[in-house]
Amino acid sequence: MGYYEAEIARAVVLALFVPLIISSGGNSGSQASTLVIRAMALREVRLRDWWRVIRRELATGLTLGSILAAIGLGRILLWQILFQSYGDHYFLVALTVALSLIGVIMWGTIAGSTLPFILRMLGFDPASASAPFVATLVDVTGLIIYFTVAEMVLRGTLL
Repeated sequence: MGYYEAEIARAVVLALFVPLIISSGGNSGSQASTLVIRAMALREVRLRDWWRVIRRELATGLTLGSILAAIGLGRILLWQILFQSYGDHYFLVALTVALSLIGVIMWGTIAGSTLPFILRMLGFDPASASAPFVATLVDVTGLIIYFTVAEMVLRGTLL
C-alpha cells in the first residue's frame, strides 16, 4: 500500500474499500484452491484436466465477482443518496470498486485453482498451496489490481 500512498492521499475514499477488495480475492482464491486439492485427493481431476478446471473457476469467478460488484455498486450508490458519503465523483468510485471486485475475484479463482496444478507438476504436495498461502498471494496482487483500476477509472478526476 506504501507504493500507492500518493493515490490514497488524493482519494482517501479508496482506502475504505481495501478490506472488501482483498478479503474477497483471498477468500475466492482459498476456496478455489481447496476445491482443486480435494478433487485431486479424490482423483476426480488430474494434471491433464487443468484447462477444464481453470475454465470452470474463471466462470465461477466472473459470476461471483459480478454479484459482489453489483452489491458493492448498489451499496455505494445507496449511501451516496442517503448520506452523500462519497463526494462528487461517487459513481466513478463505485465503478472502481465494482470493476476491481470482478478482477480480483477472477484473479483469486484463477490463482487458487492453478497453484495446486503447478505444485503437482513440480513434484510438490498440492496441499502446500493451502488457504493462507493463496490468500496472501491474492491479497497482495489484489491491491495492485485495485489501484491499477482506480488509476484508470479515476484519472483526471480524483487521481
